Amino acid sequence: MSLRPSEETHTQLVARIPQATGRDMAQWFQALEDGPSLLRQEERVDWLRTEHDLSHAYAQAIVHEHVKQRASRSFD
Repeated sequence: MSLRPSEETHTQLVARIPQATGRDMAQWFQALEDGPSLLRQEERVDWLRTEHDLSHAYAQAIVHEHVKQRASRSFD
């Protein structure tokens, strides 16, 4: 059993985040960058869940997308 959703499920979660949370991905990325300096992804997920009252699935999707974005910036 996989702990991570399929790519299709992840894409669907990301697409629903603005409507479900009232914030777009850029705003969530800024919240992560302005938040505490947590290194582990699960710590960042837990912070989003507690600080912003998000479900685990949405928090995990936001953190995963943020990691992907930062990785792509480092190779530009």
